[in-house]
Amino acid sequence: MEAFYTIQGEGANSGTAAYFVRLGGCDVGCHWCDVKESWDAAEHPLTKTEEIVNMADAFPGKAVVITGGEPLLYNMQPLTEQLQARGIQTLIETSGAYPVSGTWDWVCLSPKKFKAPDATVYPFANELKVIIFNRSDFKWAEEHAALVGEHCKLYLQPEWSKANDIMPLIVEYVKVNPKWRVSLQTHKYMDIP
Repeated sequence: MEAFYTIQGEGANSGTAAYFVRLGGCDVGCHWCDVKESWDAAEHPLTKTEEIVNMADAFPGKAVVITGGEPLLYNMQPLTEQLQARGIQTLIETSGAYPVSGTWDWVCLSPKKFKAPDATVYPFANELKVIIFNRSDFKWAEEHAALVGEHCKLYLQPEWSKANDIMPLIVEYVKVNPKWRVSLQTHKYMDIP
């Protein structure tokens, strides 16, 4: 769908330079998704793997974040192999709705209530990032935290349109449950993609 070089704005790798590759296609259907134009894969022309790798390799930051849409709708093995062969770190942001394909240096699992993660994804998660839209999402977050490995970093992130109302709840929750960290969409504060 699109690709751009920017600063990672969320989660454990926040503040680092990365080349983002946003793939078209998603059947998870989050009503608060800020990239709904990514949902219909047919609206976005296919791009050759070699072209994606060449574009990514042109930038000094040697990290590529594959996001969507839902990137695990596709077989990611050819892309991750070619990126890693060039010394480029591979990171993915996924709802986990489909089994993991590809070889990843970092897996950010961000489960959604609209389509639960495939059970095979949890062991791959380096980071669990749960979007908090309402109070019941804290329980949802804990259910998923119980399924990831002990070294997985745990993040709670306010849904952007409700951040002013939700942030005080997240702050108090993290203070009482310090295994969690706060994730902010810092790229939105910086007004960058």
